[in-house]
Amino acid sequence: MKIAVAVTGASGSIYAKVLLQKLQELKEQVTEVTVVWSDNAYTVWQYELGDDSYQEFPFRKWDKNDFMAPFASGSSTYEALIICPCSMGMLGRIAHGISNDLTTRAADVMLKERRKLICVVRETPYNLIHLKNMTALTEAGGIICPATPSFYSKPETFEDMAYTVVQRVLQLAGLKVNGYKWQEEGE
Repeated sequence: MKIAVAVTGASGSIYAKVLLQKLQELKEQVTEVTVVWSDNAYTVWQYELGDDSYQEFPFRKWDKNDFMAPFASGSSTYEALIICPCSMGMLGRIAHGISNDLTTRAADVMLKERRKLICVVRETPYNLIHLKNMTALTEAGGIICPATPSFYSKPETFEDMAYTVVQRVLQLAGLKVNGYKWQEEGE
């Protein structure tokens, strides 16, 4: 499976970090991971996580305006685009068909080709515009997965809490992952 990841400047860099770490661990299921960063994604990562560890990931990086990226075309074999975290501005542009950068174009491709588009939205509270944009994206075939951690697994660390969301995202993308599953023993 080939997966594209887009990281926006929304708060929630820990979700992107844990997602990229887990994708590294899933080499037997994922043949390629490629990443697009928004202008503010690096700034928010540094502010929230206090480091520049985003540089350590071995994935190919694409400039946010490089429409030559393979996943900008329906002829590519990318099966999913995960936007994590997904800002409400990004969600709004996608929901209204505005393909003005690589992330919005790739999202448009995923929707038109009926492939997985998973938006890990990170905002609270939602206003009516946010809700309508989430509805429009869902009706078009996208998946809204709010960055809302669960506590069934009794997470002990910041990363454990983020993984409760990332695990769901990876499952939604079609990957088999280890982690807590409600009332399932031995998983």
